[in-house]
Amino acid sequence: MAVQQADLCTRFSALYTGAVIDVLDELGLRAQALPHEIIALNAGMKLAGPAFTIEGRPHPDIDYEASMVGILEMLEAVPSGHVCAYQTHDSSCSHLGELSVTALKARGCRGAVIDGGCRDVEYILREDIPVFCRYSTPTDAVGRWEVLRYGHEIFIGGVRVATGDFVVADRDGVVVVPQAVSEQVLERAEAIVGTENLVREAVRKGMGPLEAFRLHGRF
Repeated sequence: MAVQQADLCTRFSALYTGAVIDVLDELGLRAQALPHEIIALNAGMKLAGPAFTIEGRPHPDIDYEASMVGILEMLEAVPSGHVCAYQTHDSSCSHLGELSVTALKARGCRGAVIDGGCRDVEYILREDIPVFCRYSTPTDAVGRWEVLRYGHEIFIGGVRVATGDFVVADRDGVVVVPQAVSEQVLERAEAIVGTENLVREAVRKGMGPLEAFRLHGRF
C-alpha cells in the first residue's frame, strides 16, 4: 500500500540526512546532496516534504510591477504541503522575505530551499518555518529578478530536482530523494536508524567499534 504524503513527511522528519543519503548511495544515487553552502537560517531547523520547483533569473531592467506580479503569482501557485525549491541563477539579491514566508506558511507550505538568498531573517525565524539558503542580504529581488517558470525540472548544484521529489534537510545539509524511490528510501533509512541505535548502545556499554560493526553491519 502506498504511503500517504503526510505520513511520508512525518516519517522523513524523524530521520537524519546522513541515513537518507546512505540509502541513496546504496541505490547508486550518489549525487543527491545539494551544495553544502545551502544551510539553515537556524541550526535547529529540519525540513521534509515534496518539492515544488521554481526557477528565475537576474533581470536588472525588469519593470518593478512586472517583477512583483510574477513573484506573487508564483507564491499563489505553491501547493499546500510542499517545499519551495528555488533555482535563482543569481547571487545579487534576496529571493524570499518575511511577507512571502508569511504567505507561504498560510498556504500550508512546509518550507523553502533556495539556491540564492533571503532577507528579513529575524522575522522569518519568528514565523517558525524552515528556510535553507546560501546567504542573506537586505537587497530585494523585486525590480532586479524575475520568475521564469515553476513546477518543472530544475538543477541545483548538479542535482536534479523535480516537483514531487522529496526534500529532507537538517543541520548537516539538504538531500533530494527522487519521487520514484521515496518509499523505498524511507523504509531502508528507518531500518538504518534502528541498527545505528543498537550500535550506539553497544559502544556505550564498552563494545569495540570493529566488533560492533561486525555484529550489526554498520558503523
